[in-house]
Amino acid sequence: MAAAADLEAVAPTGALWGLVHDFVMGQQEGPADQVAADVKSGSYTVLQVVEALGSSLENPEPRTRERGIQLLSQVLLQCHSLLLFYENRLKDHHLVIPSVLRGLRALSLCVTLPPGLAVSVLKAIFQEVHVQSLPQVDRHTVYSIITNFMRTREEELKGLGADFTFGFIQVMDGEKDPRNLLVAFRIVHDLISRDYSLGPFVEELFEVTSCYFPIDFTPPPNDPHGIQRDDLILSLRAVLASTPRFAEFLLPLLIEKVDSEILSAKLDSLQTLNACCAVYGQKELKDFLPSLWASIRREVFQTASERVEAEGLAALHSLTACLSRSVLRADAEDLLDFFLSNILQDCRHHLCEPDMKLVWPSAKLLQAAAGASARACHHITSNVLPLLLEQFHKHSQSNQRRTILEMILGFLKLQQKWSSEDKGERPLSVFKDQLCSLVFTALTDPNTQLQLVGIRTLTVLGAQPDLLSPGDLELAVGHLYRLSFLEEDAQSCRMAALEASGALATLYPVAFSSHLVPKLAEELCMGESDLAREDGSTKRSRHLRCLQALSAVSTHPSIVKETLPLLLQHLCQMNKGNLAAEPSEVIAVCQSLQRVAEKCQLDPESCWYFHQTAIPCLLALAVQASMPEKEHSIMRKVLLEDEVLAAMVSVIGTATTHLSPDLAAQSVACIVPLFLDGNISFLPENSFPCRFQPFQDGSSGQRRLVALLMAFVCSLPRNVEIPQLNQLMRELLELSCCQGCPFSSTAAAKCFAGLLNKHPAGQQLDEFLQLAVDKVEAGLGSGAHRSQAFTLLLWVTKALVLRYHPLGSCLTDRLMGLLSDAELGPKAADGFSLLMSDCTDVLTRAGHADVRIMFRQRFFTDNVPALVQGFHAAPQDVKPNYLKGLSHVLNRLPKPVLLPELPTLLSLLLEALSCPDCVVQLSTLSCLQPLLLEAPQVMSLHVDTLVTKFLNLSSSPSMAVRIAALQCMHALTRLPTPVLLPYKPQVIRALAKPLDDKKRLVRKEAVSARGEWFLLGSPGS
Repeated sequence: MAAAADLEAVAPTGALWGLVHDFVMGQQEGPADQVAADVKSGSYTVLQVVEALGSSLENPEPRTRERGIQLLSQVLLQCHSLLLFYENRLKDHHLVIPSVLRGLRALSLCVTLPPGLAVSVLKAIFQEVHVQSLPQVDRHTVYSIITNFMRTREEELKGLGADFTFGFIQVMDGEKDPRNLLVAFRIVHDLISRDYSLGPFVEELFEVTSCYFPIDFTPPPNDPHGIQRDDLILSLRAVLASTPRFAEFLLPLLIEKVDSEILSAKLDSLQTLNACCAVYGQKELKDFLPSLWASIRREVFQTASERVEAEGLAALHSLTACLSRSVLRADAEDLLDFFLSNILQDCRHHLCEPDMKLVWPSAKLLQAAAGASARACHHITSNVLPLLLEQFHKHSQSNQRRTILEMILGFLKLQQKWSSEDKGERPLSVFKDQLCSLVFTALTDPNTQLQLVGIRTLTVLGAQPDLLSPGDLELAVGHLYRLSFLEEDAQSCRMAALEASGALATLYPVAFSSHLVPKLAEELCMGESDLAREDGSTKRSRHLRCLQALSAVSTHPSIVKETLPLLLQHLCQMNKGNLAAEPSEVIAVCQSLQRVAEKCQLDPESCWYFHQTAIPCLLALAVQASMPEKEHSIMRKVLLEDEVLAAMVSVIGTATTHLSPDLAAQSVACIVPLFLDGNISFLPENSFPCRFQPFQDGSSGQRRLVALLMAFVCSLPRNVEIPQLNQLMRELLELSCCQGCPFSSTAAAKCFAGLLNKHPAGQQLDEFLQLAVDKVEAGLGSGAHRSQAFTLLLWVTKALVLRYHPLGSCLTDRLMGLLSDAELGPKAADGFSLLMSDCTDVLTRAGHADVRIMFRQRFFTDNVPALVQGFHAAPQDVKPNYLKGLSHVLNRLPKPVLLPELPTLLSLLLEALSCPDCVVQLSTLSCLQPLLLEAPQVMSLHVDTLVTKFLNLSSSPSMAVRIAALQCMHALTRLPTPVLLPYKPQVIRALAKPLDDKKRLVRKEAVSARGEWFLLGSPGS
């Protein structure tokens, strides 16, 4: 009998094996349906099918494995029994339900379930499971099942109609856990946004979600789930603002909450109203407009919270925009005009009282509505502007006029915004003459603040097309000219006039060329005669303001073609006329040229015009100044001074950075031969008494001009080929180690480094680097050239560190080794500041240098451990060098990088405060101050040392150190109060001394710091 039973068990298995073999190896499709049918009828189990497929699923041949998996998938696809089993278990005992739900969640992830099963499962959940009686995790499982089916079975679920919505309402009703609410809110939002049928359950769906509004949730401390109040607020707001069908229920709720006394409820309600206006129309808002306006008006008029005021204005803006964009039928009521009329009625009369507190809230409300649409802006502006113009002339006090003019300016800006979109409308043309008269009145008023508002208003008026007539423009230019020469006590007004001149010159270049530039040219000529007579400082300051005005107005290509020759001619006249020019006079001209160059960068044509006009002229002046002269020339001597050459470097660099590669190649073909071969053919007035040979035994003056070569070649785009590069690099290398002129050798080293940084990797770069290393080592070994060799080492190291070149690490180690050098140690320490900081003339991103974004972090990681180790191993007399270097590195490091390393480095920073070097003290204090604010817990462990050292340094001989120490004393108050209280009496007594410091800035910091320490521990502090 047993043998017969075994044969019966084996026979079906053998048949199953044959079907599997026919499908997998015989490539027949029929056996798959047979196997699935047999599993469904119970002839085989899924386990038996898997066992029969065993060898096929592990076969090394991919096609065989694919057929095996295909058969198993078809079997499972046809098998409903597992899901039906779980569905039936929902009627089981409540202890079984959680496990059943977890199983259903796993099955709901299957995207190939047969049609109808998802609907069947959800119906069973809605009917058989009381979800809100389940624990949180099981309720979350139910929401996950619904979410999964909505993602994969949307059309089936929509077939349930409103029953699905009603079922979900029952599931969600009474939910309290924030984790579940986030999921539930997403489901409701999807129900609405994906057009599921809500049927008669719109109000019920609103009630089941709006009961949580406004959200009042404070996350528990150390919440592992990380759910914040804002997450719930935004998720619920997305639901409430997702459909206009909620409007009749939601708007009364929002009005009620805005009128409440709870600040958070007001903010949430106004923000939700703002969001709703994006989907609502006039139909939804019509019945609630008076109440909404009353609530918003009250909040803006009466609130003490700037946030509530801002949200109220934003809500009014959105309401007006919503009413503006709604399509009107011919016979429909125009709600926008009705709404705006109400706003005007309630706000207009307050504008007549510029001294009262409601004038600005009323203006803000009107401007918020006017900013919503062109229709709203026209409606409000046409009503408000005549009133404000009348009020300006009615009130004679400057502060009242300033208030009225600021309100007018606000409406003009809004009109400017909408006029740019609607080219046909010119609503301001009616008020043109009155507005111009009002602005010119303000510009002639002695009150500086009124003048400032007048200048801003003139700029906005000028931006309106066809609003200023030629006569108005001439008057405006005259006023701006006058305001550009105001005295120092009206600095803000003068700078505003210069800015307005630049903005209007872009729009009206002909007017400014005709009326302003000639006046400035005349003023410049008068300035030249004043310089020749060596007149007083007043005339000189007027001359400087004329230069500023010329550069400020150079915002249009046609004007640049007039102002640039004026500035260059002025510089030439100073050179030829043997004027008593100070370096500051020449620097002022160069600064004006640089500002013009910056403005030209926006226009390629102007950029090339400036470059080919200004650069040859500057080079010619400099070359002329470098020539030996029989007659003594003050100006030519001035042109070769360090600060003047630095100003010229800025002009040339700014004029070069934005050149296109083709134009840059044309320029480099002229300028490099000038310095290498003395080719002066492209220079204007190129008749010089001797050859220009800065590299071949040139005079000291000629060698100094290598700085101008540096400014040019180090600002070129990287893909511009430099002619005679090999010769140029060798000449720069030789000059960098020459004695007698530190300025020239440093400029050569910087130029060499700038070219190295941009040079593509390859054999030629390796050759240049080897030459540089040999030169550095030879120079460091001899006493005569050590300082120049060190400078070359420093700049080459920086060039390589910026681009992550491997040799950069070796040269940094060499630099670190010099910290123990008796002669070069202090310089090496200061060199770390150069390595970590941004330069302005060379190796800049603007100049197309190869600057990696994380170079400071990498330098810190690679070198600070060696610096710390070197400090501990160094003799006592050179330890300050290591501290200074470390302080420079840490001071320029991004603070997020420094904070994790702070515990190990803080002791060294504190020791650096005891270093007698003022540079070390200042750098360390600058590093510690932000750390006191960002890492109070770590810093509080050393509070005793910090208090003592900061107080000691507050009496330092250096004013900068005293100021920094007092700022750190101020920052100390951010540490935990209980830690600081024991030191409060001592600090207050000690800070009395700097209150009598001879320097005002020190006294100011002392007052600020002492005041904070006085308040320490007091209520509300």
